[in-house]
Amino acid sequence: MGQDVKLETHAWPGSYGERAKPRMGFFTDTSVCIGCKACEVACKEWNQLPSRFGSHPPEFTGKSYDNTIDLGADAWRHVAFIEQKVPARVTDGASLLEAAARGEAVDGGVASYQEGDGFRWLMASDVCKHCTDAACLDVCPTGALFRTEFGTVVVQEDVCNGCGYCVSACPFGVIDQREEDGRVWKCTLCYDRLKDDMEPACAHACPTNSIQFGELGDLRERAEHRLAHLQQSGQHQAQLYLADEDDGIGGAGAFFLLLDEPEVYGLPPDPVDTTRDLGSIWAAAGAAAVALGAGLAAAVFGGER
Repeated sequence: MGQDVKLETHAWPGSYGERAKPRMGFFTDTSVCIGCKACEVACKEWNQLPSRFGSHPPEFTGKSYDNTIDLGADAWRHVAFIEQKVPARVTDGASLLEAAARGEAVDGGVASYQEGDGFRWLMASDVCKHCTDAACLDVCPTGALFRTEFGTVVVQEDVCNGCGYCVSACPFGVIDQREEDGRVWKCTLCYDRLKDDMEPACAHACPTNSIQFGELGDLRERAEHRLAHLQQSGQHQAQLYLADEDDGIGGAGAFFLLLDEPEVYGLPPDPVDTTRDLGSIWAAAGAAAVALGAGLAAAVFGGER
């Protein structure tokens, strides 16, 4: 495992002592995702998540093949489908024949859904990020959210009071409340399976190994090698997302290899722990209150003279 990778969180491993396990996580390599949604199905089946449609028949969203749209209380995995038009030019290394083929495809509106023929699919399986600096944990008043011995973040639905503080605190909009009772739900990284030495259901079901599960340090090292290979192969926009411990959330337990900018996938480009500046904000507010009180006192007692 990469020894130079910082993995510690506020509550892990210190609060577990000898019972702490290696920090586990996900590395999602979107370059090999085929959009099969096996991860979505496996997640729903294992966690017994209700259908978003309930008793109503499914409705097509009109947004490609993506009818899940986003993560939510009943969708802990979401496979995004992004369709991109490939420019019909030779400056990106395409031969004249390839550029001509692209031009005909683009001009004629023909899509073969293969990169190099006018359009390409960008597919990515999104999930809770299990942040190192997790704002949802910091704002939860009941302890319903806690850090496990594996360094992951889990919701105890029987302790949740439905206040919704964590919903607004999450910089990714991952946590969601169910309309029926207001309690929040999200990915647990299959905590029950981890305790039995089993990999999460989504990673187990993924046919292309796009979703890789393991010790976080090992995953980050593997991701660096994969990124270098893709960039050498011409995927110059390929990048790792949330693998940097110096980012606004201290790195994530679930990180990604993307083929384009995060915004293209509907991800925030520079996420920040929303509680990071609370200390300085309260300190400034306290200082202002003291200054205001001193000013009022001076005005009152000074006026009596």
